[in-house]
Amino acid sequence: MSDFDCLSVREVRKLTGTPIKARQFKFLRLNGIQHFKGLDGRPRVPRSAVETKPSDTAPTWVPNKAA
Repeated sequence: MSDFDCLSVREVRKLTGTPIKARQFKFLRLNGIQHFKGLDGRPRVPRSAVETKPSDTAPTWVPNKAA
């Protein structure tokens, strides 16, 4: 098994909204989603590029206003 898991072809189609490889690559580039080209020419998207894990602590709001 590889070091990371990639989205399936079906998941990439659903994410990008198109079955056409060139348009999938364009969508991924325009949206800044990490990806690479597989040996079969299809885009490979690491699951970590689109899935986020909930953080343990919520960010706290700090005012930027000088008193």
